[in-house]
Amino acid sequence: MASVSETDKKLIADIEAAVERIARVRQMIGRVIFGQEAVVDETLITLLAGGHGLLIGVPGLAKTRLVETLGTVFGLAEKRVQFTPDLMPADILGSEVLEEADSGKRTFRFIPGPVFCQLLMADEINRASPRTQSALLQAMQEQFVTIAGQHHPLPQPFHVLATQNPLEQEGTYPLPEAQLDRFLLQIDVDYPDREAERRMLIATTGGEQAPIEAVMDGEQLRATQELIRHIPVGDSVVEAILNLVRNGRPEDSPVQGISEQVAWGPGPRASQAMMLAVRARALLDGRLAPSIDDVLALAGPVLRHRMALTFAARADGITLAQVISRLAEPLA
Repeated sequence: MASVSETDKKLIADIEAAVERIARVRQMIGRVIFGQEAVVDETLITLLAGGHGLLIGVPGLAKTRLVETLGTVFGLAEKRVQFTPDLMPADILGSEVLEEADSGKRTFRFIPGPVFCQLLMADEINRASPRTQSALLQAMQEQFVTIAGQHHPLPQPFHVLATQNPLEQEGTYPLPEAQLDRFLLQIDVDYPDREAERRMLIATTGGEQAPIEAVMDGEQLRATQELIRHIPVGDSVVEAILNLVRNGRPEDSPVQGISEQVAWGPGPRASQAMMLAVRARALLDGRLAPSIDDVLALAGPVLRHRMALTFAARADGITLAQVISRLAEPLA
């Protein structure tokens, strides 16, 4: 029987400690968020994997409340920006102002915008103009912003949780493919079930709200994100990820109908996102390594914003969910 090395022992101990902290995080979130277990888990996976999340759902489903709660529980500096058509890049990134000293000397001083935080909620992100969306894109990808030729690094960790309302399409600017690809997961927020809504009614309309407090801080979150990158992934899981992503590309997919139904498929960033997300999901469940079940569970959140249907497929009533389900069938 092979002995366990000291490095492996430390990794296992670190994973077990992280699992305990994450269990307390979930318990704390459960005090104020009802009936959205899948949404909470996918959002936690996004943060633990070090990525950004796109939450899509109708109003009133506690998307904003979830982000505020995550900021408190993780001990992160959290800010919210309501995106509107007249929002300018400077309203998010910040700007330079000209100041005059008592001596008469004039200098420019940079005033940071709300993006200089650790957890940014971009509410109704598709209501901002493409110019403003592209300004946020650099912050999401590069972790810094450029103002007047000067680089300004963002606080670490830095995460964007953006929301979209699928019902209101007038006056919106759909996110470009390049920016959608920067979101680790697309998290679809549905209505809670009857029992969860009953508990929510009782808990949120009484005299007292359940208290929440910080369970982790930014440094512990960063350490957990680094730990996740060291969780081993078996060859079978790697092959499953490659098959899932590559089969979604219409150019050379062996899956019947994909070439006719998919206009463009997921790129390599989808594979990278899946590798990080399955590790984070394993840690969330208290496991030491991910499995193919994790790949199947995350196929939708990872792929649905990284693919597009052809006009003919949409005309035939085919949905992306059906296409992704067909891509995942050979893995089951």
